[in-house]
Amino acid sequence: MAAPTAYALIATDLDGTLLRGDDTLSDRSLAALARVAAAGATHLVVTGRPAPRVRPLLEDLGGEGLAVCGQGAQLYDAGADRLLWSVTLDRELADTALGKVEAEVGEVYAAVDQDGADGLTLIEPGYLMPHPTLPAVRVGRREDLWAEPISKVLLRHPFLSDDELAAVARGAVGSLATVTMSGPGTVELQPCGVTKATGLALAAERLGLSPSRTLAFGDMPNDIPMFDWAAHGVAMANAHPELKAVADEVTASNEDDGIAVVLERLFPPAP
Repeated sequence: MAAPTAYALIATDLDGTLLRGDDTLSDRSLAALARVAAAGATHLVVTGRPAPRVRPLLEDLGGEGLAVCGQGAQLYDAGADRLLWSVTLDRELADTALGKVEAEVGEVYAAVDQDGADGLTLIEPGYLMPHPTLPAVRVGRREDLWAEPISKVLLRHPFLSDDELAAVARGAVGSLATVTMSGPGTVELQPCGVTKATGLALAAERLGLSPSRTLAFGDMPNDIPMFDWAAHGVAMANAHPELKAVADEVTASNEDDGIAVVLERLFPPAP
């Protein structure tokens, strides 16, 4: 394990990791991140949420700096409130991919995150938002999901588990898109080859930092590429077994300030 002072970039997922179940940040977590900043290191949010759904949380964290959003498909500058980089999922390919999944498992319910710093989340009839606090616009039919460029598609199935749906989707979709599982009720299709590591690498390059100086925290299989890229990956106690299997360390749960537990050890207060 690298010396504590070696970590110059702290990459954290949000849902199930830095955030508590009610979408809030604990005072202990905020204090731990303040220690990181005081030591000269950078905190970087790396999340599946699209940029518009991250903006209010970034304000709680200071409202400046970079954030990796949309499962790595967006690099957002919070201070300037603009996307520095983004890649979209071809809408025709997305529709084809959905058809291939439904050919295997029957009807699924879909939603999309539109591209852009002000893009909307659109949900078709039958789709239930896994995070009821996040805003979404219901459309009348699936064709309406493709009205504007999108960064990803979210899928739900009436009775298959997330693991089952993700496994079927990977086999059905092939190279049309990358399939990820980012949280309870959240199986996603994103541009082929794009992962959290894609956006994290771009952000680190802009910051002049390297994988060898990066510490990453997460809770779901979509965080595996980020752990592979970083020097040290820390899974939460509530993490999916697939992520725990590749983690260098397991900390307490998000509800028990697992990130703060590690950061307090690595970034002790100045004497």
